[in-house]
Amino acid sequence: MTSDGGRDRPGRYSADGARDGAGRYSPDGGQDEAARYSADELTELATATLGALGTPVAIAAQVARSLVLSNLVGHDSHGGIRLVQYSEFIAGGQIRPSAAAEVTSMRGAAGVVDGGWGFGKPAAQLETGLATRAAHDHAVAAVTVRDCNHVGRLGEYVAALADAGLMGMAFCNSGAVVAPFGGTGRALGTNPFAWAAPGALFGPLVVDFSTAGVAEGKLRVAAAEGRDVPDGLIVDARGRPSVRPEDFFAGGALLPFGGHKGSGMSVIIELLGGLLTGMGTACTPGYAGGNGTVLLAVDLAAFTDPHAYIDSATEFCARLVAVGAGPSGGIVLLPGELESRTHQRRLREGIPVGRGVLGLIYELTDRLGLPRLPAPAGSPVG
Repeated sequence: MTSDGGRDRPGRYSADGARDGAGRYSPDGGQDEAARYSADELTELATATLGALGTPVAIAAQVARSLVLSNLVGHDSHGGIRLVQYSEFIAGGQIRPSAAAEVTSMRGAAGVVDGGWGFGKPAAQLETGLATRAAHDHAVAAVTVRDCNHVGRLGEYVAALADAGLMGMAFCNSGAVVAPFGGTGRALGTNPFAWAAPGALFGPLVVDFSTAGVAEGKLRVAAAEGRDVPDGLIVDARGRPSVRPEDFFAGGALLPFGGHKGSGMSVIIELLGGLLTGMGTACTPGYAGGNGTVLLAVDLAAFTDPHAYIDSATEFCARLVAVGAGPSGGIVLLPGELESRTHQRRLREGIPVGRGVLGLIYELTDRLGLPRLPAPAGSPVG
């Protein structure tokens, strides 16, 4: 590897981690005409927007930082575009903007957080801190959150556990938008899973994915930018395959990743995230929406020498990249590596925000009487 972490095979991998040649991959998702803003600018706008919607300053800043962190690591589906959805949730009474999460039970290493139907991110961050302390005290911990709205990107929370010397796993269920394997009706949530552990030179190894073939938020971004999605991800309201994100929002459904495999994982996450938290399952009458979230944390030091673990994990990662490249000299990316490189790049160059997404945000902020972001020099939008 080069000093900045980019692969040292010329012509195969660029210094910021993006694949080159024939447009095979861009970490900024083809947003060539997007304006770029700093994390501070977007955080300030998000904080002001949430404040104008009735959110106390401390909570607004907490939610805003989490949204912009998703933008920084390249998951724009969970970034600033969610301000529009959150404003709708507040207007409809789903989010109580001034509600504060609280710990309602702690029994040994098992805890329960009540989100109070406020913003989900502060509730999940409280859950993460509680799980961290409990795991250090008891070796293994499990914490749930109930009465909780959208928690955002699960990878944020398990990465925080890994930064604290723990292995972390997270599950949450959500509203019915995914068809189970063999069907086309909305019956399951997108039901993401995330796992993280220390062990890579760039930071924690992080796996974070929806059990649907595509996250619902990515369809929001694609629709805002006027882009189709690949085959095999959605069906329309009549159960017919579609590539138009608008067909999903008009009553269609997402499909599970990997057929029966993703569908099976999603069912288990309904039981974990839905029933263990008391939130209920997505297709059951009376389900109130939101994210029933479960976080598990394991202290490395309770089972092995953490220094020996880190040494072995680092060696494994290096060998995996070298050996896994195989005779073709392929590019092996470790879990969380692309997000780490995108984070570095966007801190340097700014966060791209496409015309469509920026337009949706400005529709909201204009109604609230908030100033727009200054247009970056040479930017096509602003």
